Amino acid sequence: MLHTIEAVVNEGGEVRLLEHLHLPGARRALVTILEEEPAIKPPETALLSEKALAEDWSRPEEDEAWSHLQ
Repeated sequence: MLHTIEAVVNEGGEVRLLEHLHLPGARRALVTILEEEPAIKPPETALLSEKALAEDWSRPEEDEAWSHLQ
């Protein structure tokens, strides 16, 4: 199954997906570089806090607190 999602590639070549993606395992991917710049640039504070929030949200306590929504 093919699935297309939007991503941003920074100057260093790092790819950041603009939506969360669940896969059953590793998959190959094709990346097409478009000429135009991204229409939406995330606020710098969002990028700076991403790592800290990811660590916080990955705790078992967080999973338990939100489990009723799954």
